[in-house]
Amino acid sequence: MTDPEAVNSMFGRIAGRYDLANRLLSGGIDIWWRQRLVAAVRARTPATVLDLATGSGDVAFALSRALPAKAAILGMDFCQPMLDAAAVKKKSAPPRYGNVTFQLGDGLALPLPAASFDAVTIAFGLRNLADRARGLREMHRVLRPGGHLAVLEFSQPQRWFRPIYYFYLRNLLPLAAGMLTGDRAAYTYLNHTIEEFPHRAALSAEISQAGFTAVSATGLTAGIVALHQGTK
Repeated sequence: MTDPEAVNSMFGRIAGRYDLANRLLSGGIDIWWRQRLVAAVRARTPATVLDLATGSGDVAFALSRALPAKAAILGMDFCQPMLDAAAVKKKSAPPRYGNVTFQLGDGLALPLPAASFDAVTIAFGLRNLADRARGLREMHRVLRPGGHLAVLEFSQPQRWFRPIYYFYLRNLLPLAAGMLTGDRAAYTYLNHTIEEFPHRAALSAEISQAGFTAVSATGLTAGIVALHQGTK
């Protein structure tokens, strides 16, 4: 089981170089992955969106750019240094992101009323929850009936790509990330959680068990990432 205190500490340590590491280690393709998530949400025209595990705010800001200015976007994370990084980014681009706010909160016990959002997003954060089932139930609880869940997460790649991908995860990624962030251990943790994470079908089943319907999963980039969606 994931240790919440260890995860919080890890993200706190790498917050200052988190965005740079994401861009370089993914070759910039993480931007496209987030665009696919945002496009799925935009198609539902939500008036209120909760972005969980918002980190430095990349998804929240992308939603702000894609949705009407009247749409309210709340980015929530349990790691204060990551939220501090998001606040710096927001402050550097006023008033562009005036509809985005950030709040400290635990995804396993959201400090939010039931049925209060039209959409919930979480990008590369579900994997870090100590209890996925509980986290998914919380997402279901805060969605309004008919609300939309969009989960972007690492997945198990297509069979032909696995040897290449796992070699990268186990050997090259921790080395490069250690040089970029000064914290190789954080990215050793990353590759372990990716390898142990469920395949698309298994995660879709978990989402359904949390009460969601019309559950779907779309593999991206040879299956290394998947976009999962569901409806309350």
